[in-house]
Amino acid sequence: MNILIVGRRGQLAVELSRANWPLGTRLAIFSREELDVTARGMVEQRVAQAEPDVVINASGYTAVDRAEAEPDAAFAVNCGGVRNLAMAAAKRRISLIHVSTDYVLGGTPGRRPWREDDEPHPAGVYACSKLAGEEAVRESLPTHIILRTSWVFAAHGHNFVRTMLRLGAGRETVRVVDDQIGCPTPAAGLAQVIADMAVACRTGQARFGTYHYAGAGAVSWYDFAKTIFALAGDLVPRPPILQPISTAAFGAQAPRPAYSALDCGKIERDFGIAPAPWLAGLEQVLSELRSEAMRRGKDAEKACARH
Repeated sequence: MNILIVGRRGQLAVELSRANWPLGTRLAIFSREELDVTARGMVEQRVAQAEPDVVINASGYTAVDRAEAEPDAAFAVNCGGVRNLAMAAAKRRISLIHVSTDYVLGGTPGRRPWREDDEPHPAGVYACSKLAGEEAVRESLPTHIILRTSWVFAAHGHNFVRTMLRLGAGRETVRVVDDQIGCPTPAAGLAQVIADMAVACRTGQARFGTYHYAGAGAVSWYDFAKTIFALAGDLVPRPPILQPISTAAFGAQAPRPAYSALDCGKIERDFGIAPAPWLAGLEQVLSELRSEAMRRGKDAEKACARH
């Protein structure tokens, strides 16, 4: 089985490279420089060369606040680029798994987690560009899976967990928004879900359409931060004082969903995939960060010994 993955440097693509794939699976993972999704000719060329059975789009313009000042760039990647991938997949009659976001749902806080058939209410350029990308996939390719997820984190890349640890190591007080509710999602678990769905696509067992997958358990950013520092241990010897603030007080340029918990019942019914608790994923990420810190410490000791 041949798999083409777009977005080499992202935290999800890194975890896809580590996922438990069937024996003999070949992964072709491209960076932005190697495969510019906004260049249709390059997309078609790379897909033709890789001869994939499934294309996985783990890339995207994800600078939520900057998108407000760069709408053309956001739409070029999140809509135009996604359309190019879908059309290239359609040309070769293969499947595309496209990763989308809880931001497309937006709206006011609901009384239940969002389902796939709920009407989207995107707010802001980033959210609108991601919804436009979903629509481009649906228009261009019947054999697609759009997988919406939320609050992805890993031991590498840019994410909330790493940001909190960095801020906590250097500040006495850290302000964290407490009126946005969502579901943290470990990138490793999400990657394995995508790998399993790709296998289903290749074997003809997939049911195509839009799905939700996120870590089990809705929480605020503030409570997520509290859990991070409660478990961080020696990664942050003197945890900061957490100050809960409102979204309005935080003053981000782009709007954020106030409530974006995702209902993952459909993916469990169709694929037998149940969301795993995000807490277990957080513990694994912190363990990985501890191992990395120990390795760096030993490397530093060896360097000092040589001098």
